[in-house]
Amino acid sequence: MAKNSNSNSSSRNQRNNPYLIEGWAVDFHRSKAGIAWRWRTELILFAALLAGYFRLAVAITALWALITFAALITAALAIPPSRGFLKRHAWCLISRHRLQRVCYEGRLHTRAGRLPLILWIRPTKVGERAHVLCRAGVCADDFDAYRAEIGAGCYAREARIIRNKKWSHLVAIDIIRHDPLTADVIIPSKIIPPDPARIKEPVS
Repeated sequence: MAKNSNSNSSSRNQRNNPYLIEGWAVDFHRSKAGIAWRWRTELILFAALLAGYFRLAVAITALWALITFAALITAALAIPPSRGFLKRHAWCLISRHRLQRVCYEGRLHTRAGRLPLILWIRPTKVGERAHVLCRAGVCADDFDAYRAEIGAGCYAREARIIRNKKWSHLVAIDIIRHDPLTADVIIPSKIIPPDPARIKEPVS
């Protein structure tokens, strides 16, 4: 059964597609709304920082506002809980853009040039989980055939595809960066091994 599943996934990989020339001729759909949606987190963060800076510059001088922002950023990176929070969400941003790139390079898109829509991505205990909306022409099997490419493209250990039980056009992608069951530090055994010289041979 597993053999048939692997064969099906392999057959859906576009490396085996006999119509690659048609894929090269796809005119990708890049609208302003789509670009804004892809960079929405960065745009909102930039606008919030810019608004906060100007608001602070009105209350104090521009130089002191810059110093205050630099001190806050330094403190956020120095404190372990906030540094971990920023690191996890930074990986979410990186994974979202890398997933878009994998879909582009791997031809996981419609013939009209529309890429799958990443609705939401959040950190997990092992990495990130991305919730993806498949457009017409793309399904969960296509992502399943590209598990290795997704894992490599996101700089992760592996990727796992989770199908939505109710809606077939919704797919969750688990990006695995580390295994929580794997020990970070190997503790050597304190048991003293027996001395071979003291081991007596059995009497025949």
